Amino acid sequence: MFDMNPVAFRATVINIIGNTALFALKLVGGLLSGSIALISDALNSLNDIAASIATFICVRISDKQADEGHPFGHSRAEPIAGLIIAVLAGILGFEVIREAGERLYEGTKAEVKAVTLLVPVITMVTKGFMSRYFSRVGKMVNSPALKATAIDSLMDVVIAIAALIGLGGALLGYPWLDPVAGFVISIWIIYTGYRIGMENIAYLMGQAPEPRLLEEIRKAALGVSGVKGLSTVKAHYVGPFIHVEIHIMVNKSLPTIESHGIGEEAANRVESIGTIEKAFVHIDPI
Repeated sequence: MFDMNPVAFRATVINIIGNTALFALKLVGGLLSGSIALISDALNSLNDIAASIATFICVRISDKQADEGHPFGHSRAEPIAGLIIAVLAGILGFEVIREAGERLYEGTKAEVKAVTLLVPVITMVTKGFMSRYFSRVGKMVNSPALKATAIDSLMDVVIAIAALIGLGGALLGYPWLDPVAGFVISIWIIYTGYRIGMENIAYLMGQAPEPRLLEEIRKAALGVSGVKGLSTVKAHYVGPFIHVEIHIMVNKSLPTIESHGIGEEAANRVESIGTIEKAFVHIDPI
């Protein structure tokens, strides 16, 4: 069964609607003016639409309850959405580089009017608000897909600034600024896609969390009455969440049921830490 978090659901829907509206606005402005910077920005929004649909699907899948085939749930689906965003960003970036190079070589000029400048301005304002919103929601529900979307939206603000510079240059008699702006946009797209991709690869590869969190895990386990020490503390990402393996040392003279109770308490303490989904506790009698 699906039980999608209503906050995450609303965020993904807003993402799809916002990107679709901006794509239509940029495409019309780009086709009317012939600006490569604005057309590349429109292509970026088309990429955002595809990525936002992928995010919606993957967030929905990740909220699916655990089943026999996936006993620890489907949380690995979210980093897949982040990887899709990264791959699409790379493809788009190289395509814009090619087009910008052709424009510079051929000397093609855009026919920009003052009203066209409103398109990147509207984009900057809209994407600025979207970035802050997705960042807040991503942290609230611990969603790497929404966090990646927040970064992507912030990237779009920078892209809109570059487009504005290109359009302004063409309007003021410096037509070469338009393809140069398109080239700058493409480099930023590729770089941000790389960052998003590496982060989500780390999630999928089961990377260990930062040392600070491991120390917090140790303190939580050692704070349980009856725990004499720890012989092993391991942790790794499973999707956006963390699974932990700890070996606790308890007095060997304790009854089995009491040792088991100490182990359960240690697991509960560790699992109470925000991003930790599951703690596996092994008991070592000493």
